[in-house]
Amino acid sequence: MLSRLLSRRRPAPVLAQLPAGRRLYAIGDVHGRLDLLDQLLARIDEDDGSRGAAQTGIILLGDLIDRGPDSAGVVERVRQMCASRNDIRCLCGNHEEILLGAYDGDSDLVRLFLRAGGYEALLSYGMDAAAIDHASIAELVEMMERNIPGEQIAFLRSLEDYVVEGDYLFVHAGIRPGLPLEQQTSRDLRWIRQPFLDHGGSHGKFVIHGHTISEQVDERANRIGIDTGAYRTGRLTALGIEGEQRWIIDTVDHHANTKEIPSVLR
Repeated sequence: MLSRLLSRRRPAPVLAQLPAGRRLYAIGDVHGRLDLLDQLLARIDEDDGSRGAAQTGIILLGDLIDRGPDSAGVVERVRQMCASRNDIRCLCGNHEEILLGAYDGDSDLVRLFLRAGGYEALLSYGMDAAAIDHASIAELVEMMERNIPGEQIAFLRSLEDYVVEGDYLFVHAGIRPGLPLEQQTSRDLRWIRQPFLDHGGSHGKFVIHGHTISEQVDERANRIGIDTGAYRTGRLTALGIEGEQRWIIDTVDHHANTKEIPSVLR
């Protein structure tokens, strides 16, 4: 009887983990806050140096631009990082998708871009507010072509849809539950909220994402959301991962804070 009962027990859940010797830092939605990104990168370097030798990488989860004051500076900072280091990867968020569509002349996306925080992005590229206000769609597209550096547009076009490392999937918005990763659409990867956010089952990989703002890091059994609304809250969040361990580094009111995630939430 005892042996039959024991055989019916479910195995203990296996914690998501990275391969031995690998350490990753995932950074949430920056949205034009170059000041916070620079602070967080410095804090990540400090944290990485305190944890011993590892093969360290950084993954930015997308939405580098819009809403905050310095989209141009953020894109250039990340572009140069990716060009000079092979341990930095960056995903394409829905805001990058909108910008590229607007840049290519899609009139609906030009309008959406301005409504979604692109107005602030254009200002960061040196465009005049009055000129933006009075420009036609065609004139706005011409202004974008004239003022946004071609190397930045090329960089944004090169951004990835997702990254898989060990038991983890890093994606901007999420995935459609029940659909194999290779069948996911770029629209879902960059835009989805429901049914992803309320799905309690396994996604095959443990998902780390941004896109949906939460006051605190959104920790679930199958995912962690780390978009803490940097452009309006002053809190830009990174998630550190090594082995089975995870920890949070963030900026709040220009001061960096680090706290461990309780093991029950890992």
